[in-house]
Amino acid sequence: MHYQDERTTGCRISDSWTYRGLKTVVLENELVRITVLADKGADISSFVHKPTDTDFMWKTPWGVRDPKLTVPPTGDPSSIWLDFYEGGWQTVVPHGGYSDQVYGADYGIHGDVSLIPWDAQIVEDTPERVRVRFSAKSVRMPMAVSKTLSLVSGSTTLKVEESVTNEGEEDLDIVWLEHIAIGPPVLSEKSRLFVPGSKLMSHPESIDPNSKLEPDFTGDWPNMNAKDGSVLDFTYIPPKEDRSLDMAYMTEMSEGWYALLNEETNIGWAVSYPIETFKYLWYWRNFGGGYGYPWYGRCYNAGLEPCTSFGNGGIKQAQENGTALNIAAGDTVSVTITAGPFIGMGTVNRVDPDGNVSFA
Repeated sequence: MHYQDERTTGCRISDSWTYRGLKTVVLENELVRITVLADKGADISSFVHKPTDTDFMWKTPWGVRDPKLTVPPTGDPSSIWLDFYEGGWQTVVPHGGYSDQVYGADYGIHGDVSLIPWDAQIVEDTPERVRVRFSAKSVRMPMAVSKTLSLVSGSTTLKVEESVTNEGEEDLDIVWLEHIAIGPPVLSEKSRLFVPGSKLMSHPESIDPNSKLEPDFTGDWPNMNAKDGSVLDFTYIPPKEDRSLDMAYMTEMSEGWYALLNEETNIGWAVSYPIETFKYLWYWRNFGGGYGYPWYGRCYNAGLEPCTSFGNGGIKQAQENGTALNIAAGDTVSVTITAGPFIGMGTVNRVDPDGNVSFA
């Protein structure tokens, strides 16, 4: 867009940026700035709260890499995805979880849509509101994906409207995951995690030698059994010195939302989503315990990820346990998600569908 207005106040948007060789779109207003890697999954790589200079998106130690400039040294289906995982927020469709073969197609970890370029079109550009629509098509399943990001003046909340359409002529099962990874400074041992009352589950088996959770545990939020016989309160975030790496899941929520609040700085991050579609909230707990490739003990982050399905095993596992999302031929499934920072103190008792945070 050669003749796009360039404002210095209110809402602003530009698709004229390139970062490390990747087409990049930047949305901002008086309070937040959001950076989207259009050429790499339309990933939200940065979400900055301007008044406190806080970026909520976790960054991997290796950061953003341009796939065009790299030849993967092996064909391992998990390593390729991880080689290019920069952190932040990915839309993962149609396969979420470990590598597998489904419908005759090979899928690496977390599928293909988050590795490919998306088209970007600015659909609204005013001082009061900006909107940009990203769209792509899966390489190995006939699923078309669209997401529109909206930001209004004076608000810290990003509105994300997404849809997945089955363009095939047969009904297909998918796993749809919003892969949101949060890191320091909001994430720390001073932080607390709030979710509605829910059932809390651990992964069916330990995912790593440093896993601390009792496998295949089911109980009520917020208590989780550990392997050593202790009970962990999931409201509290361990420090990096915990050296643990685990997967857990929340389900049977009355509403779809979570909030992470750093009680030292009073800065928080809140997400709301429809539980009719995202029936599970995955909780990837990478608290310094991932050794070997690719983490090598360097990483401290929490993935709080709305998902259609249970388990990190991909579509086949979801089919077996009855949690795969089936989309009939020609049908579309649509959702609206809100996400953004907030400032506050106390116990969060709700994040409403518009992203407003309330305290007890």
